[in-house]
Amino acid sequence: MFAGAFIDGLVPFVLDIEAALDDSTGFIQYALVFLFAAIPVVEILVVVPIAIGLGLNPVITGVVAFAGNAGSVVAFVLGYRWITRLWRSDRDKSESGRYQRARRLWDRYGVAGVSFAGPILTGVHIAALVALVAGSRHWAIIAWMSVSIALWTVGLVLASLFGFSLLGVL
Repeated sequence: MFAGAFIDGLVPFVLDIEAALDDSTGFIQYALVFLFAAIPVVEILVVVPIAIGLGLNPVITGVVAFAGNAGSVVAFVLGYRWITRLWRSDRDKSESGRYQRARRLWDRYGVAGVSFAGPILTGVHIAALVALVAGSRHWAIIAWMSVSIALWTVGLVLASLFGFSLLGVL
């Protein structure tokens, strides 16, 4: 029930993105790609295929969408870090050896796994939040998320080009 309502609410929003991109020209189109890619839920998964389908340059679209999506994740992670510093006092740093081993395992595999699965499963902002709440290092989250977003963007650009060429749109 919730998923259906969510999809029904998302469809007009996606159509609004398409209309906004289609009604604008030149630099404004790419500025909108940047802004839409930075919005949670929309992100690169929605904006890249729409922009390429409307005939925007795929390379520029990919670079601009990556910058918007990755930039918003970096701002989110650094903002979270700043806010938590304000709220937390220095807590006891004497953690058990078991906790430290678990922490190293999460840092080694958890951030990467969440980063690469996040764009398709939850969106990059929720994936970053999960990694932050789990206590991952901020720069590790930024690095893994950036790599993930870059790979997903390249994949989406290529898939969009291939799909639209099969349909005869491009």
